[in-house]
Amino acid sequence: MTIQEKLVEYVRELYAVEDEALRRSKTLSIERGIPQINIRPEEGRILQLMLMAVGAKKVVEIGTLAGYSGTWMARALPEDGRLISLEIEEEHAEAAREVFEKAGVGDRVEIRVGPAMATLVEIEGLGPFDAVFIDADKTGYPDYLAWAVENLRVGGLVMAHNTFRRGNVVNPEAQNRPDVIAMKQFNERLANDPRLLGTIIPVGDGIGTAIRVK
Repeated sequence: MTIQEKLVEYVRELYAVEDEALRRSKTLSIERGIPQINIRPEEGRILQLMLMAVGAKKVVEIGTLAGYSGTWMARALPEDGRLISLEIEEEHAEAAREVFEKAGVGDRVEIRVGPAMATLVEIEGLGPFDAVFIDADKTGYPDYLAWAVENLRVGGLVMAHNTFRRGNVVNPEAQNRPDVIAMKQFNERLANDPRLLGTIIPVGDGIGTAIRVK
Protein backbone atom coordinates (compact mmCIF):
# COMPACT_ATOMS: atom_id res chain seq x y z
CA MET A 1 0.00 0.00 0.00
CA THR A 2 1.39 3.40 -1.00
CA ILE A 3 1.53 6.41 1.32
CA GLN A 4 -1.34 7.98 -0.63
CA GLU A 5 -3.47 4.86 -0.20
CA LYS A 6 -2.69 4.79 3.51
CA LEU A 7 -3.74 8.43 3.82
CA VAL A 8 -7.03 7.73 2.02
CA GLU A 9 -7.69 4.84 4.39
CA TYR A 10 -6.84 7.08 7.34
CA VAL A 11 -9.40 9.66 6.20
CA ARG A 12 -12.07 7.01 5.65
CA GLU A 13 -11.60 5.48 9.06
CA LEU A 14 -11.62 8.86 10.78
CA TYR A 15 -14.30 10.77 8.87
CA ALA A 16 -16.27 8.49 6.55
CA VAL A 17 -17.16 5.22 8.25
CA GLU A 18 -20.01 3.48 6.44
CA ASP A 19 -23.02 2.46 8.48
CA GLU A 20 -25.48 -0.36 7.75
CA ALA A 21 -27.58 1.67 5.32
CA LEU A 22 -24.60 2.68 3.20
CA ARG A 23 -23.30 -0.87 3.17
CA ARG A 24 -26.78 -2.09 2.19
CA SER A 25 -26.70 0.17 -0.87
CA LYS A 26 -23.59 -1.65 -2.05
CA THR A 27 -24.93 -5.15 -1.37
CA LEU A 28 -28.20 -4.32 -3.15
CA SER A 29 -26.20 -3.19 -6.16
CA ILE A 30 -24.51 -6.58 -6.31
CA GLU A 31 -27.72 -8.53 -5.70
CA ARG A 32 -29.74 -6.67 -8.34
CA GLY A 33 -27.11 -6.14 -10.99
CA ILE A 34 -26.89 -2.38 -10.52
CA PRO A 35 -23.59 -0.89 -11.75
CA GLN A 36 -21.15 -0.66 -8.84
CA ILE A 37 -19.90 2.82 -9.61
CA ASN A 38 -20.67 4.65 -6.38
CA ILE A 39 -18.74 7.57 -5.04
CA ARG A 40 -16.18 6.69 -2.39
CA PRO A 41 -16.95 7.17 1.33
CA GLU A 42 -14.56 10.10 1.63
CA GLU A 43 -16.25 11.72 -1.39
CA GLY A 44 -19.63 11.25 0.28
CA ARG A 45 -18.33 13.05 3.34
CA ILE A 46 -17.18 15.94 1.15
CA LEU A 47 -20.63 16.22 -0.46
CA GLN A 48 -22.21 16.20 2.98
CA LEU A 49 -19.88 18.88 4.28
CA MET A 50 -20.33 21.12 1.24
CA LEU A 51 -24.13 20.95 1.40
CA MET A 52 -24.12 21.90 5.06
CA ALA A 53 -21.66 24.72 4.38
CA VAL A 54 -24.07 26.41 1.95
CA GLY A 55 -27.10 25.69 4.11
CA ALA A 56 -28.71 23.56 1.42
CA LYS A 57 -32.40 22.65 1.75
CA LYS A 58 -33.41 22.00 -1.87
CA VAL A 59 -31.03 19.70 -3.73
CA VAL A 60 -31.13 17.93 -7.09
CA GLU A 61 -29.17 14.74 -7.74
CA ILE A 62 -28.76 13.58 -11.33
CA GLY A 63 -28.12 9.84 -11.13
CA THR A 64 -29.54 7.83 -8.20
CA LEU A 65 -28.32 4.25 -8.71
CA ALA A 66 -28.87 2.43 -5.39
CA GLY A 67 -28.97 5.57 -3.27
CA TYR A 68 -25.42 5.62 -1.95
CA SER A 69 -24.50 9.24 -2.71
CA GLY A 70 -28.08 10.31 -2.07
CA THR A 71 -27.89 8.94 1.47
CA TRP A 72 -24.79 10.97 2.24
CA MET A 73 -26.45 14.11 0.89
CA ALA A 74 -29.91 13.61 2.41
CA ARG A 75 -28.27 13.29 5.82
CA ALA A 76 -26.85 16.78 5.36
CA LEU A 77 -30.31 18.31 4.97
CA PRO A 78 -32.51 19.71 7.72
CA GLU A 79 -35.77 17.93 8.56
CA ASP A 80 -37.68 20.14 6.12
CA GLY A 81 -35.04 19.67 3.41
CA ARG A 82 -35.70 17.88 0.15
CA LEU A 83 -33.53 15.89 -2.24
CA ILE A 84 -34.97 15.29 -5.70
CA SER A 85 -33.01 12.40 -7.20
CA LEU A 86 -33.27 11.57 -10.90
CA GLU A 87 -32.90 8.00 -12.17
CA ILE A 88 -33.62 6.49 -15.57
CA GLU A 89 -34.08 2.88 -14.37
CA GLU A 90 -37.06 1.94 -12.19
CA GLU A 91 -35.16 -1.08 -10.79
CA HIS A 92 -32.44 1.23 -9.51
CA ALA A 93 -35.02 3.57 -8.02
CA GLU A 94 -36.68 0.70 -6.13
CA ALA A 95 -33.37 -0.28 -4.55
CA ALA A 96 -32.62 3.33 -3.65
CA ARG A 97 -36.00 3.75 -1.94
CA GLU A 98 -35.18 0.78 0.29
CA VAL A 99 -31.82 2.30 1.16
CA PHE A 100 -33.26 5.74 1.90
CA GLU A 101 -35.86 4.23 4.23
CA LYS A 102 -33.20 2.18 6.02
CA ALA A 103 -31.07 5.31 6.38
CA GLY A 104 -33.96 7.22 7.94
CA VAL A 105 -34.15 9.83 5.18
CA GLY A 106 -37.03 8.47 3.11
CA ASP A 107 -39.18 11.46 4.03
CA ARG A 108 -36.59 13.85 2.58
CA VAL A 109 -35.99 12.16 -0.77
CA GLU A 110 -38.14 12.07 -3.88
CA ILE A 111 -36.97 9.86 -6.75
CA ARG A 112 -38.20 10.76 -10.23
CA VAL A 113 -37.77 8.11 -12.90
CA GLY A 114 -37.19 9.05 -16.53
CA PRO A 115 -34.69 10.73 -18.87
CA ALA A 116 -32.74 13.31 -16.89
CA MET A 117 -33.09 16.35 -19.15
CA ALA A 118 -36.85 15.90 -19.53
CA THR A 119 -37.22 15.58 -15.76
CA LEU A 120 -35.03 18.61 -15.15
CA VAL A 121 -37.35 20.69 -17.32
CA GLU A 122 -40.31 19.41 -15.29
CA ILE A 123 -38.85 20.50 -11.95
CA GLU A 124 -37.64 23.96 -12.95
CA GLY A 125 -40.66 25.52 -11.29
CA LEU A 126 -39.56 24.10 -7.93
CA GLY A 127 -36.34 26.12 -7.97
CA PRO A 128 -34.17 27.95 -7.52
CA PHE A 129 -32.20 25.15 -5.89
CA ASP A 130 -29.45 25.28 -3.32
CA ALA A 131 -27.31 22.55 -4.87
CA VAL A 132 -27.07 20.17 -7.81
CA PHE A 133 -24.97 16.99 -7.82
CA ILE A 134 -24.20 15.40 -11.19
CA ASP A 135 -23.20 11.74 -11.49
CA ALA A 136 -24.88 10.30 -14.56
CA ASP A 137 -24.09 9.75 -18.25
CA LYS A 138 -20.85 11.58 -18.89
CA THR A 139 -21.71 12.90 -22.34
CA GLY A 140 -24.61 14.77 -20.75
CA TYR A 141 -22.45 16.73 -18.29
CA PRO A 142 -22.27 19.99 -20.29
CA ASP A 143 -26.06 20.11 -20.61
CA TYR A 144 -26.54 19.25 -16.94
CA LEU A 145 -24.17 22.04 -15.96
CA ALA A 146 -25.99 24.54 -18.16
CA TRP A 147 -29.26 23.61 -16.46
CA ALA A 148 -27.71 23.76 -13.01
CA VAL A 149 -26.32 27.25 -13.44
CA GLU A 150 -29.67 28.56 -14.64
CA ASN A 151 -31.57 26.95 -11.78
CA LEU A 152 -29.25 27.53 -8.81
CA ARG A 153 -29.67 30.45 -6.45
CA VAL A 154 -26.76 32.83 -6.10
CA GLY A 155 -24.60 31.19 -3.48
CA GLY A 156 -25.79 27.76 -4.63
CA LEU A 157 -23.49 24.83 -5.25
CA VAL A 158 -22.90 22.55 -8.22
CA MET A 159 -20.83 19.38 -7.82
CA ALA A 160 -20.01 16.64 -10.30
CA HIS A 161 -18.34 13.26 -9.96
CA ASN A 162 -15.67 11.74 -12.25
CA THR A 163 -14.37 15.03 -13.63
CA PHE A 164 -10.92 13.49 -14.14
CA ARG A 165 -12.63 10.73 -16.15
CA ARG A 166 -10.22 8.13 -14.74
CA GLY A 167 -7.31 10.31 -15.80
CA ASN A 168 -8.41 10.45 -19.42
CA VAL A 169 -8.87 14.23 -19.50
CA VAL A 170 -5.06 14.39 -19.74
CA ASN A 171 -4.51 11.16 -21.68
CA PRO A 172 -3.47 12.03 -25.27
CA GLU A 173 -4.83 8.71 -26.54
CA ALA A 174 -8.36 9.39 -25.18
CA GLN A 175 -8.98 12.88 -26.50
CA ASN A 176 -11.39 11.78 -29.25
CA ARG A 177 -13.66 9.80 -26.97
CA PRO A 178 -17.13 11.40 -26.65
CA ASP A 179 -17.17 11.07 -22.87
CA VAL A 180 -13.76 12.72 -22.56
CA ILE A 181 -14.70 15.52 -24.94
CA ALA A 182 -17.84 16.19 -22.91
CA MET A 183 -15.99 16.09 -19.60
CA LYS A 184 -13.36 18.53 -20.79
CA GLN A 185 -16.12 20.86 -21.99
CA PHE A 186 -17.73 20.58 -18.58
CA ASN A 187 -14.47 21.34 -16.76
CA GLU A 188 -13.70 24.29 -19.02
CA ARG A 189 -17.16 25.78 -18.49
CA LEU A 190 -16.85 25.27 -14.75
CA ALA A 191 -13.57 27.20 -14.89
CA ASN A 192 -14.61 29.98 -17.26
CA ASP A 193 -18.29 30.76 -16.69
CA PRO A 194 -18.27 34.22 -15.06
CA ARG A 195 -21.25 33.22 -12.93
CA LEU A 196 -19.22 30.49 -11.21
CA LEU A 197 -16.27 30.23 -8.87
CA GLY A 198 -15.07 26.69 -9.32
CA THR A 199 -12.34 24.10 -9.09
CA ILE A 200 -11.86 20.33 -9.10
CA ILE A 201 -11.38 18.81 -5.67
CA PRO A 202 -8.66 16.22 -6.43
CA VAL A 203 -10.17 13.37 -4.44
CA GLY A 204 -10.88 10.01 -6.05
CA ASP A 205 -11.77 10.63 -9.69
CA GLY A 206 -12.18 14.36 -9.14
CA ILE A 207 -15.19 16.29 -7.84
CA GLY A 208 -15.88 19.34 -9.98
CA THR A 209 -17.23 21.97 -7.61
CA ALA A 210 -18.43 25.54 -8.04
CA ILE A 211 -20.46 28.21 -6.29
CA ARG A 212 -22.76 30.43 -8.32
CA VAL A 213 -21.52 33.91 -7.49
CA LYS A 214 -23.79 35.99 -9.72
